Amino acid sequence: MSEKTLTRMDLTEAVFREVGLSRNESSSLVDSVLQHISDALVAGEQVKISSFGTFSTRDKNARMGRNPKTGEEVPISPRRVLSFRPSHLMKDRVAQGNAGQ
Repeated sequence: MSEKTLTRMDLTEAVFREVGLSRNESSSLVDSVLQHISDALVAGEQVKISSFGTFSTRDKNARMGRNPKTGEEVPISPRRVLSFRPSHLMKDRVAQGNAGQ
C-alpha cells in the first residue's frame, strides 16, 4: 500500500496544470471550495459530491466509556462527529484498484 498523502498543495498543483489558472488563483480556488464545504458542515448541512460521496455530521449523546488499561468507567461528553459515505462509483473504483494488486 502506498504511503503517499494527497495534500492541499497537490490539489492546487493539479488545478494549476489541468485548468490553466495561475498558482495563486489555483490556491485560492482550492481554499474557497474547501472553505465552502467546511462552512456547510459546521452549519449542519450535508455535502454531497456526485460520483464521490456524502459528508455529513451527526450528534452523539453522552455515554459511559471504559478505560481499557484500568477498566475505570469514564464519562464521554456529547459531541458532533463528521462522517463520510462514499458513492457506489467511488467504492467500485477503489475496489478495482485493489483487484490489480
